[in-house]
Amino acid sequence: MANVLVFIDNPGQALKKSSLELLTIARSLGEPAVAFNGELHDDVAAALGAHGATAVYRPSAQDLDDYLVAPKAAYLAAAVNTSEATTVLVENSPEGKEIAARLGVRLSAGVITDVVAVDADGTAHKSVLAGSYNTAAKATTPLTVLTVKANSVTPEPAAAPSAPETVTVEVPADATASAARITAREQKVASGRPDLTDARIVVAGGRGLDGDFGPVEELADALGAAVGASRAATDAGWISHDAQVGQTGKTVSPQLYISAGISGAIQQKAGMQTAKVIVAVNKDAESPVFEIADFGIVGDLFQVLPQATEEIKKRKA
Repeated sequence: MANVLVFIDNPGQALKKSSLELLTIARSLGEPAVAFNGELHDDVAAALGAHGATAVYRPSAQDLDDYLVAPKAAYLAAAVNTSEATTVLVENSPEGKEIAARLGVRLSAGVITDVVAVDADGTAHKSVLAGSYNTAAKATTPLTVLTVKANSVTPEPAAAPSAPETVTVEVPADATASAARITAREQKVASGRPDLTDARIVVAGGRGLDGDFGPVEELADALGAAVGASRAATDAGWISHDAQVGQTGKTVSPQLYISAGISGAIQQKAGMQTAKVIVAVNKDAESPVFEIADFGIVGDLFQVLPQATEEIKKRKA
């Protein structure tokens, strides 16, 4: 059976949904193991075993987070050699894609990014041109590195949970010699809302908000939802870029997606079209968003959203 290595970087107290997705895919390809960077909390270790990880590789160096991605790529390359993996799965984040690229150079591996599904034979499927087409690709190299988009599969625990062994991997001595060191960090202010890519409900706003995200945030808080945005809204500086949903932003797949003041152009559609239920609010009846919405409201979002928020609060009282 092929060995598959999943790279998990600093998950915190609990594994992210995207990490569980990678483990689910890994089990379909072979015997999964994890290259882990960060503090291995008990809940995380239990979740790794529950999702089929047979081994957890940890770096000998504890300061990988003090540098940019190069030392992490060096550690992951060492973990690949130790585990004799033939496939490596990494998150499709900007950092994940850079690590994948550096790993490909180090180990002469084929790298496929923006993956949304993987067949048992290793064929990777990509959704391209904002979801207009699906393509299939397969590396011909002995080692394949895949970066997988979040919310591509439904995480599922293994039929038979395992008790993974922990193995220490020696990080090359020269890994940090010429690497860029992080000199300072600024803590992001916690909003108290769920993570955008993991949220069951997302309320997103766009150009129609004209800079006022208040109605979107109030509705999101009433629903216990995450706040998202279109590229136009983030580019205008109305909200941070980490809230962007779309082709060049995050991919979400919530149970409920509420779109407010977003035209529904193809770039936005690419990031949210797999939502189970889509509700659109837009004063333009011809807006493309209504073509993919399950429910549409033609109206002024500054009237519709506050009314919805008030009604939700009444029902929760």
